[in-house]
Formats: sequence, C-alpha cells, structure tokens
Amino acid sequence: MSEIVETPGVLDAENDSVPGVDIESGPEGVTGAGPSLYANAPSSVSFNKLRKRLIRNVRQAVEDFAMVAAAAEDPGKRPRWLVALSGGKDSYGLLALLMDLQWRGMLPVDLIACNLDQGQPNFPKHILPDYLTAHGVPHRIEYRDTYSVVTSKVPEGATYCALCSRLRRGNLYRIAREEGCEALVLGHHRDDILETFFLNFFHGGRLEAMPPKLLNDDGDVMVLRPMAYCAEEDLARFAEALKFPIIPCDLCGSQDGLQRNAMKLMIGDIERRMPGRKDSMIRALSNTRPSHLLDRSLFDFASLTVAPGKAKT
Repeated sequence: MSEIVETPGVLDAENDSVPGVDIESGPEGVTGAGPSLYANAPSSVSFNKLRKRLIRNVRQAVEDFAMVAAAAEDPGKRPRWLVALSGGKDSYGLLALLMDLQWRGMLPVDLIACNLDQGQPNFPKHILPDYLTAHGVPHRIEYRDTYSVVTSKVPEGATYCALCSRLRRGNLYRIAREEGCEALVLGHHRDDILETFFLNFFHGGRLEAMPPKLLNDDGDVMVLRPMAYCAEEDLARFAEALKFPIIPCDLCGSQDGLQRNAMKLMIGDIERRMPGRKDSMIRALSNTRPSHLLDRSLFDFASLTVAPGKAKT
C-alpha cells in the first residue's frame, strides 16, 4: 500500500542556476527565511552559524563526490532524488538542508520524500504525512510490514539492524525506480561513517566505511550520502532548533549492547580527550596511502626492487 502526494509550490523555484549566492541571505530576489520548514527557525546568530556550517558541509560533499554529475550528460533532464525519511533527526535534517540548497539555487534536482512504514507497533502514522503536507513537500508514504519478518527471523537476543536494513533498502530501491528517481538519498552523517569504519576495523577485519556515493548492485540507482561531512551533534542541535516531530525507532532502539553503540562511545571518548579527532579521522578516510598498508591488491609490493647500482656495499 502506498500514498503519493505531489504538492507544488515549495520545491518549484526557478532559480536553480543562480551561482554564488550568499548563504546567509538567500537567492537574489527571493525573500523569506527559506523553505517552509524554516518558517519558525530561530533568528539567533548561533543558529545562523549552525545552518551555514551544515549547508556548507552538504554542498561540499555534493561537489566532492559529483553527486549531480548526471545533469551535465543531459542538460534537458533534471535529476530526481528520493529522500529517505525515517522520522529521526538525521533524515529530517537531510530533507531540510537539501531543500535549503535547492531554494538557494545550489542544487538543481527535484526531491521527493519517502517514508517506509515498516509496521512497528504503535508507529504514529499521521506524523510524517501531516508534517510533509503542511510544508508543501512532495512525498510518498509506503506501507510494508517488514517488522513481522524481522522479528520472526532474528533469534531472541540478536540485533535486528542487518536484516531490517536489507529489507528497507530493497523496498526503497523499488520505490526509487517507480518514481523515476536516479538516486536514493540517505541521512548518514560523519559519525555514522566513522562508527561503520571502526565496526569493520574491529569486527570485520577490513578497512571499509560508508561511501558518500555508491551504485547499487543492479546498476540503476545511485545511493548518496550528502551529509558525510556533517557532525551528529550539529544535526541534533539543528533538529531541536527547527522542532522536527521526531519519531523514535522502537524496533532497534529498544535493544541494548549493540556493537555500534560501543563504537559511538569509544569515538566520543577519543573526541573528549583530544578535541578535533573526529574531523581528523574523516579526513584520513580520503587520504589513504596504499603503499603504507598491507593490501597486496592495492599496491604491487612484489615489483618493489632496488635499482641496479643503487645497493650499498
């Protein structure tokens, strides 16, 4: 079962090609504080700095990883992105920041928000559609009872996250195809990426994180993470300031002892002891030296030899 609502107005600005706009004042000739989601935003200096920093982070990631490169191949076709909206602070923040960039003429794409109602008990079905409709956001609400599947398949005491994520992602790929979207956009941020890296480092025995841009296995949907440079604490403050109607996850949020929580605590402790380490770690993921690691598939160690006449006696 699905419901789709197309609401014109908020996302139909004609200023997508405006270059170099002032991030604090908005597009030339456009008045107001931004998209409708910002209607009651604080006017404080601290919030404006926070908003500016988050927008800069997202814009940088979009540019660094060529997230809208497809637009250059067909100038007559405007890319369409499916924005996954769970009801948590991160996905609300993702939608608000993408809409802000779009409003400023910095993101020439069409957006459609999508919530996958997975059938969790007591899930407040009205919150997201009411919020999106009130703010004029095109959206689709899809119901699929993956909750029953997960709880019946996963043994008692085990974590639900892996199976739940696979089922959710498969449905979102399908919806993206049905809506004609080139990309599925997810709300993972800098801290999610670092936690995933250390999970794989400690428990998987590999150097692997969450890529900001990934092509799905079928090769027809791009997965994007525009908030790859955004700090979780910034997104938490952003959500509180904009008073997003947060919906907690009663499926995995009720389980204690998740390995990811342990990674979060570890990274948080490092940051408290040595402020700025999170930024250093995220930079390190884009500054690798294959010749100084141990992966023979990335560097040809066998071909390293001393040149004739260079050996010292």
